[in-house]
Amino acid sequence: MPGKDKIPGVTIVGNHASDMLAEFVLAMKHRIGLNKILGTIHIYPTMAEANKYAAGLWEKNHAPEKLIAWIEKYHGWMRK
Repeated sequence: MPGKDKIPGVTIVGNHASDMLAEFVLAMKHRIGLNKILGTIHIYPTMAEANKYAAGLWEKNHAPEKLIAWIEKYHGWMRK
């Protein structure tokens, strides 16, 4: 849903934290949500890939469980 992936703030601690923080600051300034970060192609392997990983964890933790269960049942029924 639009607006549900808003980034209220970010804390990153460790080596290269300032490098990784820049993407989140840009996203917050321009009201870009975590889904856009997740959909961005990141150079691999770099520390910036951690931003995409964090966005993926957020998406996984906010997945609509009831809808996913219904879709799994539907596809199971369609395969029979």
